[in-house]
Amino acid sequence: MDSSGRRTKLPRCPMCGGPVDIKATPAPPFCSARCQQIDLGRWLGEKHSVPHVASSNDGEESRGDGHGELDES
Repeated sequence: MDSSGRRTKLPRCPMCGGPVDIKATPAPPFCSARCQQIDLGRWLGEKHSVPHVASSNDGEESRGDGHGELDES
């Protein structure tokens, strides 16, 4: 409950869906360090990724591996 006596809704952990007390958790927005580590493992294992939107000059300035071409002149 908040200071006015109303019931407050806790946010949910993005991994397990459990309630998260942001002031008490050691790993916000997760409910625990365990959920935080599981999420990190999914990112590092490439199960999660940020979508890439191709632009018109992607082929000209990039090798396609995320690293730009270096001008060695």
